Amino acid sequence: MFSELQKELAKRATQGLLRTRRTLATPQSPHLTVDGKPYLAFCSNDYLGLASHPQLIAALQQGAQQWGVGAGAAHLVSGHFGAHHQLEQQLAAFVGKPAALLFSTGYMANLGAVQALVGKGDTVFADKLNHASLNDAMLLSRAEMKRFRHGDMAQLAQLLEQTNGQTRFPHPNPLPEGEGANESLREFPVKCGRKLVITDAVFSMDGDIAPLREMLALCERHDAWLYVDDAHGFGVLGAQGRGSLFQAPLREGVGWGSSPRIIYMATLGKAAGVSGAFVAAEQVVVDTLLNHAHSYVYTTATPPALSVALAQSLQLIEQGDALRIHLQKLIAQLRAGLSDLPWQLMPSETAIQPLLIGDNHQALELSEGLRERGIWVAAIRPPTVPQGTARLRITLSAAHRTQDVDRLIVALHELAQES
Repeated sequence: MFSELQKELAKRATQGLLRTRRTLATPQSPHLTVDGKPYLAFCSNDYLGLASHPQLIAALQQGAQQWGVGAGAAHLVSGHFGAHHQLEQQLAAFVGKPAALLFSTGYMANLGAVQALVGKGDTVFADKLNHASLNDAMLLSRAEMKRFRHGDMAQLAQLLEQTNGQTRFPHPNPLPEGEGANESLREFPVKCGRKLVITDAVFSMDGDIAPLREMLALCERHDAWLYVDDAHGFGVLGAQGRGSLFQAPLREGVGWGSSPRIIYMATLGKAAGVSGAFVAAEQVVVDTLLNHAHSYVYTTATPPALSVALAQSLQLIEQGDALRIHLQKLIAQLRAGLSDLPWQLMPSETAIQPLLIGDNHQALELSEGLRERGIWVAAIRPPTVPQGTARLRITLSAAHRTQDVDRLIVALHELAQES
């Protein structure tokens, strides 16, 4: 039994796919110490540099002093504290939705929400490059799954059109053949169930942004819900960092994504700098999740002290335009500096800047070459990304300085000359 496991691991190693961990000895920031060696890191999702912000540290300490360090029970038993309740209200207002529900992680939010909203007889439509948690959520829901090519709205429209109307299933008590029965009596029509389109807003490995407006228009035309995973957009995109639904708002302070068809999920451990996730939607949707989302109902609540820190984080995000402007300048600097490399920077306007390498081993070699120069950039390989698209996933933070980005640009040009 164990030898088979070892063989599988050895096979992954020969394919350049074996994964290992490195242990940090310093708090999260662009400058880290790992195994006693200092590194300049470009592989964190701490997009605004809040993970070690002194105001969040102080808020967490104050929260622990007031509420203790553990929730002790599930939200529906005795683990729902005033700090949780207040944060849910603040999050809902921040993203322009009637209600919100906290989850322990984005993975758990996606699993719970999709499973609670659709099931047998329903249909889920999903972008082929969606995050693994959304793919697992589809499987858990037992709804019919229909996947469309990345960002292909024409194919999504076609799939939705095919699902409209009625579907014919074998009749449970068909008349025997040869008795002159009407052929239609051998089948019976069943109206299609709920339709749910699910997508990342910012794709975590490509850095591009989903055509959410077009998706919403299709959902309105075909009576479907739109579930948006904005893990990498919340705090970074939109007015005051309110997320992808506030890109080009309808009017000041109102996201175009205020449509009741949209069910919005965002994580709180990336740009927000702390931990957890939330789903925001119409009150009836949130009440449904509270009653039926297994990953909410059957798990211990997050420590209430985290909610105190997150309330402070929301204030920093709302007031963080200078951080977002600096981040955009760094993105422009990086893209200009790497434009002439033999490897292609994938199209992205976000903090996620993937450098497409292709070969697994070469991606690992480049990552190691950077590490030898004291720079940490993760090599991303299948199955996280499609075969033949291994890449260096460069992520920028508002905590980076222009000289940090210059150092990375110089190092990659040196490696290009050596390859």
